[in-house]
Amino acid sequence: MPAASANLYHHLRQAFPADLETCAVETDAGQLYSWRDLERGTAMLANFLQSLELPEGSRIAVQVDKSVEALMLYLAILRAGYVFLPLNTAYQSAEMEYFIGNAEPAVVVCSTANFGWVSTLAFQAGTRWVFTLNDDRTGSLLERAAHASDQHEVAVKQADDVAVIIYTSGNARVLKDYWAWRSPAEGGDVLIHALPIFHVHGLFVAIHGALINGSKMIWLARFEPKTVLRYLPQASVFMGVPTLYVRLLNEPGLTQEVTRHMRLFISGSAPLLMDTFKAWQRRTGHTILERYGMSETIMLTSNPYLGERQGGTVGLPLPGVSLRVVDGQGAAVPGGEIGDIQVKGPNVFAGYWRMPEKTAEEFTLDGFFKTGDVGKIDAQGYVTIVGRSKDLIISGGYNVYPAELESFINDLPGVQESAVVGVPHPDFGEVGVALVVPRQGVQLDAKHILDQLKATLAHYKVPKQCHVLADLPRNTMGKVQKNLLRQQFACSSNS
Repeated sequence: MPAASANLYHHLRQAFPADLETCAVETDAGQLYSWRDLERGTAMLANFLQSLELPEGSRIAVQVDKSVEALMLYLAILRAGYVFLPLNTAYQSAEMEYFIGNAEPAVVVCSTANFGWVSTLAFQAGTRWVFTLNDDRTGSLLERAAHASDQHEVAVKQADDVAVIIYTSGNARVLKDYWAWRSPAEGGDVLIHALPIFHVHGLFVAIHGALINGSKMIWLARFEPKTVLRYLPQASVFMGVPTLYVRLLNEPGLTQEVTRHMRLFISGSAPLLMDTFKAWQRRTGHTILERYGMSETIMLTSNPYLGERQGGTVGLPLPGVSLRVVDGQGAAVPGGEIGDIQVKGPNVFAGYWRMPEKTAEEFTLDGFFKTGDVGKIDAQGYVTIVGRSKDLIISGGYNVYPAELESFINDLPGVQESAVVGVPHPDFGEVGVALVVPRQGVQLDAKHILDQLKATLAHYKVPKQCHVLADLPRNTMGKVQKNLLRQQFACSSNS
């Protein structure tokens, strides 16, 4: 899905502190990057990209491990006026072939370890350039950019020019005020960044939030509970998916003392269980702020920074966001009743890439986006998500589409049909369970099916369990009754 650019880099750059020699990013490996380092590094990368003489609106696909240099590349792409296309590092060849073929990037950046197969796919799709970038600050991209000037004039873009395309599942200034980010003059917030940067949560919400506030980031290459605990006394803001909070709660070192300097814990990308919400309050004395957003919309609602944070809800619509709950005919339902959630606002995406028909289908005549989520609004205006009308699984904060998994499973030898459903899980929030029906006379091994999926797909997509069934339950119209399967296998996923 494309996100519009209103000279996005200009907005981020304006928040840099006056003293560019202060620390902008501190990594868990002990590396320090000043704001001047970000300014110079992004300028050099932007100049190098522009030296390639790419066509206007060129897409640059990036599948690399998390690093500060990868962050610089994102900012450089914005500076140069191109379109950033972040890709999950877990994607394998089948997925990459689709994304590269669909987006038709002019440049692909990948790790050196994956250069062989990624470059083959890219060149077959017509990509002109493939460079490498590794998390140890090596690779052909940095080698080439090292010779470029560190002075760069930011490209001028129109408000509706595409800045980013996201295959997944800009209201950073609104969140700056709503979450009361403290400016450097007020002592300054420090963000622990432990999320991936190919994801909306880690990139748009966390990184944009810190940059637009001029806040230092403590940069963790990956989430590790003990490392987070070590840095909590030096930070004030932490953002995570529910899974991260569950794993932190498993650490004896999580205490009120270690979180004493923290100002705000934010959770999103998946439902936060009430048990986790209450356990965090008891252990730390802090109340997690839960919010709601989508890849297509960025942030939509949030529990208030000042005021009651209601567990089990995603809070109130953000300023500028219109949210309504409607029935199947599009009529508003009374307060407290469940219906389909629709939203409208400047943060909503421009549309699906090269899919005008689907884009039109997903918007109402009066301009509201159909989220596919089902929920309700109470008398105080707090929104509760109760499920999804679209058959989507959110596992550990990542979107998993059952139809994609079912297509792979159905192509396996001996498989008649399959169904994948999402069921609750205490750690990941939700996980997939695959139910597979064999062809007549064929014996299938559930473990072998999962092993084949692990070899083909990103591991976060692979169902946690697989069961071989004689048949799938259907209604009178012949549609598989996934609700019955969810109920039947809800408990088995926790084992």
